[in-house]
Amino acid sequence: MKTNYKTISTPVKLSNEIALAKLQQYCVYQDRSHAEVRKKLIALEIYGDDLEEVMSALIQEKYLDELRYAKSYARGKFYQKKWGRKKIKLNLTRNQVSDYCIRKAMEEIEEVDYLETLHSLMQKKIDLCRSDSMYVCIQKAQQYCLQKGYEPHLVYEISNEWKS
Repeated sequence: MKTNYKTISTPVKLSNEIALAKLQQYCVYQDRSHAEVRKKLIALEIYGDDLEEVMSALIQEKYLDELRYAKSYARGKFYQKKWGRKKIKLNLTRNQVSDYCIRKAMEEIEEVDYLETLHSLMQKKIDLCRSDSMYVCIQKAQQYCLQKGYEPHLVYEISNEWKS
């Protein structure tokens, strides 16, 4: 009787050049945070000085730019998903983006657009509400906007328009 033994091979360590090429493609696909790229390198089993070398090369070649990432993230989450500033800031912080870059990213959101979006989200939620009570509909709209990351004082200020 013949026994089949699978040979266990040790993973081949990627060279810095191959890892750099892989990460260049990873960064070209969409802007990435430094933390995402670091995590990807660790998943590729690149550690220590090699990791720092690849990160440095990506930054020098402009594949990796924390400010550009933060700005595009903020614009995308606001204009596409209608997220509020609080939720955007929280997620940028989770991605280990610096406070400076977060402040600059928040400047990408125009105040007029922000208030109009908040107003339209509240209006839409109130219009879709099935309750007979306007008070219940306003509460649901407020909760929805707070979950989207809008500031409570703005939510309550805008909701006062429907209360009166």
